[in-house]
Amino acid sequence: MPEPEVNSELAQDHGLSQEEYNRILDILGRTPTFTELGIFSVMWSEHCSYKNSIALLKTFPKESEHLLVKPGEENAGLIDIGDGLAVAFKIESHNHPSAVEPYQGAATGVGGIMRDIFTMGARPIAALNSLRFGSLDDPRVRYLFNGVVKGIGDYGNCFGVPTVAGEIYFDDSYQGNPLVNCMAIGIVKHDQYASAIAKGAGNPVIIIGSSTGRDGIHGATFASEEISEESESRRSNVQVGDPFTEKLLLEATLEMIKEDLIVGVQDMGAAGITCSTSEMSAKGESGMEIDIGRVPLREKGMTPYEILLSESQERMLVVSKNGKEEAIHDICRKWDLNSALIGHVSDEPNLKITLNGKTVAEIPAASLVLGGGAPVYERESRRPDYIDELHAFDFNSLPQPGDLTGVLKNLLASPNIASKEWVIQQYDHMVRSNTIVLPGSDAAVIRIKGTHKALAMKTDCNGRYVYLNPRMGGRIAVAESARNVVCSGGKPVAITNCLNFGNPYKPDIFWQFKEAIAGIGEACRVFETPVTGGNVSFYNENPEGAVYPTPVIGMLGLIEDIKHVTTAWFKNEGDMIVLLGENRGEVGGSEYLKVEFNRITGDCPQLDLDLEKRLQNACLQAIKNNLVESAHDVSEGGLATALAECCFLNPKMNLGATVNVEVKGRSDFGIFGEDQSRILLSLSENSIAPLHEICKNNQTPMKVIGRVGGTSLIINEVINTPISDLESIYRNAIRHKMEN
Repeated sequence: MPEPEVNSELAQDHGLSQEEYNRILDILGRTPTFTELGIFSVMWSEHCSYKNSIALLKTFPKESEHLLVKPGEENAGLIDIGDGLAVAFKIESHNHPSAVEPYQGAATGVGGIMRDIFTMGARPIAALNSLRFGSLDDPRVRYLFNGVVKGIGDYGNCFGVPTVAGEIYFDDSYQGNPLVNCMAIGIVKHDQYASAIAKGAGNPVIIIGSSTGRDGIHGATFASEEISEESESRRSNVQVGDPFTEKLLLEATLEMIKEDLIVGVQDMGAAGITCSTSEMSAKGESGMEIDIGRVPLREKGMTPYEILLSESQERMLVVSKNGKEEAIHDICRKWDLNSALIGHVSDEPNLKITLNGKTVAEIPAASLVLGGGAPVYERESRRPDYIDELHAFDFNSLPQPGDLTGVLKNLLASPNIASKEWVIQQYDHMVRSNTIVLPGSDAAVIRIKGTHKALAMKTDCNGRYVYLNPRMGGRIAVAESARNVVCSGGKPVAITNCLNFGNPYKPDIFWQFKEAIAGIGEACRVFETPVTGGNVSFYNENPEGAVYPTPVIGMLGLIEDIKHVTTAWFKNEGDMIVLLGENRGEVGGSEYLKVEFNRITGDCPQLDLDLEKRLQNACLQAIKNNLVESAHDVSEGGLATALAECCFLNPKMNLGATVNVEVKGRSDFGIFGEDQSRILLSLSENSIAPLHEICKNNQTPMKVIGRVGGTSLIINEVINTPISDLESIYRNAIRHKMEN
């Protein structure tokens, strides 16, 4: 078929502005071919180039003695944990594909993030996720929810990596645009990690893994536009995954790295062959000559444009050491994988693509990537009017409920708080036998075999808080994920993030983004948790509007000795219950306001970062001094919900509690408010005095508020109910919605 004439109109159809098209003309010194236009369109798309976010991302704190690679330098972050070991970890989004094809969209999100980990030479040991959907009362949302969960479960279970933690929120803002963020963690020895680089003129370039088809073409471009009524027709932009091939690819890749056969390796994710060839070349300050006629195809008649832009899954690009290509082919044959020599590294800085001896594209590799010729923008920002209006809301105008026990039951039935067992039971969280703390506690904990160490890990973000106050909400997302890690016995060491926002060309959206970035950076500096990398997902909008700004934080914590692993639930009759922090009764953006009054209003809870750091230090010190039986973060649903969870999350038995907590002002605000910097501890009476000393030294408020025991939860005599009743509501709420 003859190729269409390339002009500014066709460039616009490919998502390029007139300014960007003019820039391409300047770079090439001529009109691009149709294939070259396609290459520029995907590489300069928001999804690949980060053109509207990179200037702000550079403001994140990125320095740490534990960092082994610079943020953005490799496929994933790499943190030294001692003993010659490092942790590779990263989070990415697969939002748009999951909105139109939930099963494959979510499954390939898992597959893609796993490849980012094992291309570093790291063996994946854990998967996490962060999911957002609309109301479960909507049949379409239930279809999306079911498909996404099944896609994540099937891919992870077949691939053989435990899904150990995550979070799921339901809110109307995500009704037409679900968020599916996937995170993975792997372990690698310092001397065995690999780089995504191409260098050494003449070194062979080999494609390994699945054959290339037409699935996923322009997937990166699809992820860089708003969801609309036409999006349903974009199913062809959604990739199709095969976890069994991925498992073979994992073993083959790690074997090549271990045998020292390669110079560099990169996953073919967004933009496929185009992205891996250009990024590896640019990083090595070299070029490549690629003959796409040698690429194994699974469909007939594929054009150069289609071959280069295909996002078929389970493929890798390997730059072999000269003379080692046959050894690489042997490994691929051993693991029943395709491998094909498709080109070589060149001294020239260009990416040169040929087919049947004819050059179909020749572009300077650096012009396609960040730091080279890819455009960088900082968009107009404007504080939206709704902020002042919502912050001015008078909470005392709300009627005070007479039955606070009933309110607690309603909160435990809310899908945002209720047990996620319906989801968790579809995930294999014990494969590889390293999982110490299962999903359901504050953070997951994975043992590092051959050591006494473990990793604590958590994803976290409250989009409502960020909507109400983006800077404070960004701080809270970091603080709460760190607090969850600390409650599990871990010291926070680094984060990855997935920044989910609307259209950056809208000034109010870009203001949200800018403020959230600032808040995240402020918190990370206080907690000394550098940002190792991650993902930006813009254009999370549909005809009804944008999603809540949702900067998801993936927090990594290190537990130096597994004897310090701590869980959330009460353990012993008679233990004392202590509240670290103070009750202030802040209900802005709370689950209580949403469930009881159907309102999302006010300012979000305030956060003193210095107090938060002292509180976390005190908690961690108490855990390391063997004072603590349980530790649980107070978050959605406030103190009453956290206490209920401590009572019934114990897998062996329910333990009640009698609590009397000081409340300033209204009782409902005091026990359902979501004030920050609070942790519930249970410990023996003999441990109270040493805990008091630790808190005094850390200038952290603490108060004994009750005792574990009995079969009911009693709070200030305004709540009194059997634990068994609360547990039944909590465990069955989502299941009832999905199965009835």
